[in-house]
Amino acid sequence: MELVQVDTQRAYEQIREKIITLELAPGALIDEQHLAEELDIGTTPIREALKLLFHDDLVVVTPRHGLYVADISIPDLEQLSEMRLSLESLCARLAAQRAGADDLTVLEALRQEQASIPPEDSRRLLDIDHKFHQALVKAAKNKYLTRTLEHFFGLSQRLWYMALPQLDFLPTAVAEHLDLVEAIKNGDADRAEQIMHNHVQGFYARVKEVLQAKT
Repeated sequence: MELVQVDTQRAYEQIREKIITLELAPGALIDEQHLAEELDIGTTPIREALKLLFHDDLVVVTPRHGLYVADISIPDLEQLSEMRLSLESLCARLAAQRAGADDLTVLEALRQEQASIPPEDSRRLLDIDHKFHQALVKAAKNKYLTRTLEHFFGLSQRLWYMALPQLDFLPTAVAEHLDLVEAIKNGDADRAEQIMHNHVQGFYARVKEVLQAKT
């Protein structure tokens, strides 16, 4: 039983990565047997992993046609941006009020690492941005906020990968993160909240422009 659970977790992580990075395209039919062979994992863990991904809103189950990768659209982007705009702003406010010395050290280290990444390396910039937001929500010290934001971040990542070749504005996040870390260090909750609000709003607006241009 324990081995099945380990394999289920491994299958979940690998299939989720394929969906988020668009290796498994939106709307694509999911072949359980093919995934089992590709990942060298039994069909039972694959099936259990897909159930978890269904609850993550990354997989859709249809009665007649089986399992599909969930589709994505501009309305999805707008609804996700509404949620993250409120939640990320709250996260920044709480972090400014609650961050400890260790939290500040991690945030500063991630900001410096992000600043060292070449502007053209969009995938690494997105990865560090994710880690920065994870560190930020950890500093907010609210486990329910942590779980909720991670869920929405996973959904958002697929949209960003669709627009990735045109996301030339990612390097500006370095300066924004610098301002945010300074506001958190100073305990300035109002400023931290406003910086994060502008950061998320600007990011989604640019992604929307890119996605609209594709249609």
